[in-house]
Amino acid sequence: MPCYELFIMPTCPYCRKVQLYMRQHDIELPLRDITSEPGARDELIRVGGKAQVPCLFIDGAPLYESDDIIAYLSKAFED
Repeated sequence: MPCYELFIMPTCPYCRKVQLYMRQHDIELPLRDITSEPGARDELIRVGGKAQVPCLFIDGAPLYESDDIIAYLSKAFED
């Protein structure tokens, strides 16, 4: 199974959209809050190249855009 990390910002509506989808489908992934977790924003920029959230790291590779993340999760975590 791939290694996942979801970088989020609690006030971001697109992050909330992804998290709502995850709750509705019982998907639990490690969350990294770039506003409260020391170093998370710097890591996001260092690895992903920008501070855009939501960003799902899949084995260290960034995937941006809430719709793309949800589409990926729907395939990766099919019932």
